[in-house]
Amino acid sequence: MARTDRLMRLMDVLRRLTPPVTAERLAAETGVSQRQLYRDIATLRAGGALIDGEAGVGYVLTEDPALPPQSFSRLEIEALLLAVQSLDRIGDAEITGAARAAMSRIIATLPGDQPRQALHAVMRSFSSGPDREPPMIDLATLRRACWEEQAVRISYTDLKGETSERLIWPLGLSYGDRNLMLLAYCRLRMDYRLFHVNRIASLERMEESFRPQRVPLMRDYIRGRVGKLPCRNAAPSGGNG
Repeated sequence: MARTDRLMRLMDVLRRLTPPVTAERLAAETGVSQRQLYRDIATLRAGGALIDGEAGVGYVLTEDPALPPQSFSRLEIEALLLAVQSLDRIGDAEITGAARAAMSRIIATLPGDQPRQALHAVMRSFSSGPDREPPMIDLATLRRACWEEQAVRISYTDLKGETSERLIWPLGLSYGDRNLMLLAYCRLRMDYRLFHVNRIASLERMEESFRPQRVPLMRDYIRGRVGKLPCRNAAPSGGNG
């Protein structure tokens, strides 16, 4: 689990469980050792989180009364709910579930009459799933590789039916009604490529990190797209690679 995700999960557990919460319970809930849990508590405190307690006693997340509650207009609430509902169209149950869980936490913290307004929203989004074949690989693994900037090895069948093994640097995912595309820098072609995710037969995360290269690669790619000129390593349109 990425460090930021781990810290966010720890904050969520501290909000959700009845205080004080023991270090043992927090470590179990977040899937880390108690030694790592103590380090994470220290990191959150250094970042401004008000966490009372200590090892052997338990921890309590103290909300800062100086911070006003999050507040939205009624139209903003409806817009957020519509955005979450419309995620059904991308066909990724994990993302949709994460968005719904986040929205539930937001609604639970709204002040005054706003939770009731969210409950009685008058606008709805009815989106059918995408018209595309489901992926053969685990999307969660691919997303983590993108987030953590790790190379992956894939087996890919292009639009001509030719299969190849590739070592790639995954840069980002693009969801469409008919296609789910992966933008990557292919180490075989030393070039940008767009891969149809449903044509990736297997995927393996590697130890190799491309973190120092990601920002310049994305800047180069976007510059070429915005300028409507072939960038230094322009991605072919069909993703045939």
